[in-house]
Amino acid sequence: MPPDPPRPLHSPSGIGVVDKSVMIMDALEAGPATLAQLVECTGLARPTVHRIASALVHHRYLTRDVRGRYVIGSRLAELASAAGDDQLVSAAGPILLKLRDATGESSQLYRRQGEARICVASAERPIGLRDSIPVGTQLSMKAGSAAQVLLAWEDHERLVEGLQGARFTPTVLAGVRRRGWGESLAEREAGVASVSAPVRGPSGRVIAAVSISGPIERLSRQPGRKFAPVVVAAAHQLTELVRNNPEGDHGLSSDGA
Repeated sequence: MPPDPPRPLHSPSGIGVVDKSVMIMDALEAGPATLAQLVECTGLARPTVHRIASALVHHRYLTRDVRGRYVIGSRLAELASAAGDDQLVSAAGPILLKLRDATGESSQLYRRQGEARICVASAERPIGLRDSIPVGTQLSMKAGSAAQVLLAWEDHERLVEGLQGARFTPTVLAGVRRRGWGESLAEREAGVASVSAPVRGPSGRVIAAVSISGPIERLSRQPGRKFAPVVVAAAHQLTELVRNNPEGDHGLSSDGA
């Protein structure tokens, strides 16, 4: 699958080097990238990307991983911490609670971190049999509907890497991209089903996955048919909250509308 086409900034500042720097950092929302991948994703000239990325590394806004790929640097984390609670996680709380109440199942928000996915927010089913995933839990990127969603829109090289040893196939990921959601049956754990949908950042790239999970007996052997609309609605609402109006009331109604 070819990389996503370059996306223009939503509101360019008119200061070229700043706008180009932001394009490069936006391109790294989904994970590490080589210089060639940054060039393809941003549409900028290779010397320009190299020059700006090197400067961002110098100031710790970017860094390089053990394979030489560019990743978001520690300085951004320091600034985010100083600004207060993470906006995405804060915005997710009420939406996950309403998603749980609408479906009767535990709900989660996952982010990719290297070769794992991290549960950064959750709302557990209060009683009865449930799939309990505490905040901070690290799960595999090789199984589960959230892993499918976090991988499905990656560029070709990352997609090929991610499929090595995975319990899902390229055909499954093609279906995720086509439908806009993923489902799994006992991929991660025997007896557990899940449904997930993508949350997108300001650049349009997938930055997180909203999920529900629980016993197959309740979710059925076609959980997407039953729950995909309400999960997709929750993911869309979180995307809009983060992009446009963090203070707004974008609650998820009980019927998933």
